[in-house]
Amino acid sequence: MKKKIYSYKNSGVNISLGNKFVKHIGKLTKKNVKKANSNISSFSSLYDISALNIKKPIIVSCTDGVGTKLELSDKYNQLNTIGIDLVAMCVNDLVVQGAKPLFFLDYIAIDKIKLSKLKKIIKGILRGCKLSKCELIGGETAEMPGIYKKNKFDLAGFCTGIISKNKVLKKNNVKIGDIILAIPSTGLHSNGYSLVREILKKNKLPLKIKKILLKPTKIYVEEILSLCKKNLIHSAANITGGGIIENVIRSIPNNLTANIDLSKIKVKKIFSWLKSKNISDKEMLRTFNCGVGFCIIIKKSNYKKVKKYFTNNFIPYEIGYISKDNVQLKLHNKLKW
Repeated sequence: MKKKIYSYKNSGVNISLGNKFVKHIGKLTKKNVKKANSNISSFSSLYDISALNIKKPIIVSCTDGVGTKLELSDKYNQLNTIGIDLVAMCVNDLVVQGAKPLFFLDYIAIDKIKLSKLKKIIKGILRGCKLSKCELIGGETAEMPGIYKKNKFDLAGFCTGIISKNKVLKKNNVKIGDIILAIPSTGLHSNGYSLVREILKKNKLPLKIKKILLKPTKIYVEEILSLCKKNLIHSAANITGGGIIENVIRSIPNNLTANIDLSKIKVKKIFSWLKSKNISDKEMLRTFNCGVGFCIIIKKSNYKKVKKYFTNNFIPYEIGYISKDNVQLKLHNKLKW
């Protein structure tokens, strides 16, 4: 009886295939990486910030994923844009403080490496980096049989940005009389998909809604940084998990009140469809962005100037104002579904 020959490959991990994927990424990033003195196949990545000439530089960093949107992207074979979502979820958090994204790293964990699938994901990540004007300078791909079920995988992103200490957007900049502007989302972005998947178990998805369902998250970097350069923003909020209710109050001082008129929010069709499946208004507001992907708080007299920095589909509109009261948030009227 022959003794069993053990190998990493027989255990479910294909190092050669992993190396092939790393070389593929190296070719894609070679032309894009300018400031980074890095090698995708090295142990770590370097990034030279000396040429940025920023006084009192502050490094800003964040990490995020795309949640269970992965499941639907895989199910409907639309993995080419999920990488945009991954980048967006990180860089949109960075610009809340006015930081310029510099570089991005990804982490992909999968049951078994499938080059066709991973190449689609990387394509989206590179597209997201291009849209946010940052560079993919490294990452990790982990083949983990036994941890992940067949055909299952997960993504995580890590982004680092920079800003001058004197330019950091702080909630203490917010003043009484400031207005709250809503910047439209492209759809659900990357939040609330566990609830969506539960609804889809018993409800057929209309074709029009299906097209919106997996739209990649809007990247707000260019517009927000342009406004920051002109000192037109007092504070900002990325509307992710927790919706408008929980995210806006994170961006104002404890002694001030955000008054939001829910009837002014321009609700997108996909949210109206979800609402029709017996979800309460409170649950909708806590789980989804309901059409508002990002909020900025500005001086009212600067509104016309601010609008000029946005294209037609993403022009910000007023949904509230700042006052002084004994609570941080006041909701007025109801959402129009």
